Amino acid sequence: MDFNVKKLASDAGVFFTRAVQFTEEKLGQAEKTELDPHLENLITRAEGTKNWTEKILRQTEVLLQPNPSARIEEFIYDKLDRKLPSKTTNAELLGQHMLDAANEFGPGTPYGATLITVGEYQKRLGAAERDFLHTSASTFLTPLRNFLEGDWRTISKERRLLENRRLDLDICKARLKKAKQAETKAALLSEEADKAEHELRVAQTEFDRQAEVTRLLLEGISSTHLNHLRCLHDFAEAQATYYAQCHRFMQDLQRELARGNDVSGSLPSGDVCPNPVSSAFLSETSTTGAPVSSCPNQRPGTLPMEHTQLPVTGARKAKVLYDYDAHDGSELSLLADELITVYTVPGMDPDWLIGERGNQKGKVPVTYLELLS
Repeated sequence: MDFNVKKLASDAGVFFTRAVQFTEEKLGQAEKTELDPHLENLITRAEGTKNWTEKILRQTEVLLQPNPSARIEEFIYDKLDRKLPSKTTNAELLGQHMLDAANEFGPGTPYGATLITVGEYQKRLGAAERDFLHTSASTFLTPLRNFLEGDWRTISKERRLLENRRLDLDICKARLKKAKQAETKAALLSEEADKAEHELRVAQTEFDRQAEVTRLLLEGISSTHLNHLRCLHDFAEAQATYYAQCHRFMQDLQRELARGNDVSGSLPSGDVCPNPVSSAFLSETSTTGAPVSSCPNQRPGTLPMEHTQLPVTGARKAKVLYDYDAHDGSELSLLADELITVYTVPGMDPDWLIGERGNQKGKVPVTYLELLS
């Protein structure tokens, strides 16, 4: 206990001495050894790296997990060095609700069958999201945390040690200065001055050694930047893969839903049409001059199907609503918000039109278009 009390008193004395020294340096009343300009630049660069790494890490965590409570839970599990249990994503949960609802409403009903289709794709989206979160955490977040909790802590420790060495050096310089002044005034022996000079040489050696150690660590920041650069590429690639998967899933879902409408068979009444866009196009561009039925599944008593087909000359502008990737050479790929020219030809499926963009031509799905007047 006595040893601890003495150590505490000694530490308190050192802290007080350091505080006085810092204050005198700020006021210009004490000498301060300046660091090498190259070392100062390395310190500034390292501090910038640390600060921006912290900001990027925090904001990436918010991006990947917007729920603050979930982030706190992940942090606690990480500190306890325990693996966080795998959680169901929101999309997967939504998909499961849709499947359960379909079982209650009847999988054979149009609504139930559609719930099953959309629910399955929601679960695929959720699985893709979970893979993306896992990949991003291991290839991007973990390296950033390792830098902050490993390399930066070592650098900070050595920098504090360097600062202490600098303060010790400045104290020795001040002692030597006072000893020489006393020696000159009192014409005393130079023992005190010699002792002060020896302490100064030792302090200078310790300071130079620590400055070199700190410099080597700080120069390693360049390697840190290269490592973070690779991690950034991995993160961008993971994002691109995830969003490409989502885009592909949604395109597949739209095609399945469109096929479901086609397969739904006969219409419940003669004035209900599953494809309002194509029906509007047909009714407005009929060559007979009189309105014709715009629905491909016509009932007896209306105009025959062959009269509802459009000639090549019935062209008009259309705005693309969604991106569409052509599946073969007969189709034309589309980009959302672009304008193209569309028309139909005799015998063509009413759910498709011929689209033209410059010298490019091909079939395009009507459900992806907004026909312009």
